[in-house]
Amino acid sequence: MHKIEPFFQWRDYYIASNDKLSPFYRRKYSEFHYTHTIYNHVIHPQWDFIDSETLFCKVLFVDYDKGFAVIEFMGEWNDAIGNDIRTLRKEVIDPMIEAGINKFILIGENILIFHGSDDSYYEDWYDEIKDSEGWIMAINFRPHVIDEMRRHRLHHYIHMGEHYNDILWRKVKPFYFHKMAEELLFKQLE
Repeated sequence: MHKIEPFFQWRDYYIASNDKLSPFYRRKYSEFHYTHTIYNHVIHPQWDFIDSETLFCKVLFVDYDKGFAVIEFMGEWNDAIGNDIRTLRKEVIDPMIEAGINKFILIGENILIFHGSDDSYYEDWYDEIKDSEGWIMAINFRPHVIDEMRRHRLHHYIHMGEHYNDILWRKVKPFYFHKMAEELLFKQLE
């Protein structure tokens, strides 16, 4: 797992540790010292710790003018034991909403499993952004993770499913990815 690093090819456009509005502003990273683990597996030091033992993330891009953020995830999303959604809201999402972000693209290729609980934090997140035409989209989550999220009714708040999988997002610049995601969303809503 230590070889799986967050996507880095958008660093010419955005670096969260340089963004004064980012929850990760001034965070320091090492390429050589591996300090975080998921269970007994060391993970790449570029992933951001968010006060969860099993869920890490990387804010890949934020555009405050257009109000969108792209966040990549790594690990196990565990709402049942660790209440990861509460932690994610407090550490990452709420500061972004306060800064004007209302469109969230969540990249889940490296989420290995999801353990759900109740959907109240997701419902609250959705309610907080829907009046400003905001949305939450799950891109490239594994089918078994999407199935588990659906069992916990998260599809009422997050756009997810087969239409949002197999997206070749790494091949486009972040501005185009946002446009591509919105077009996909509007196509699915029609």
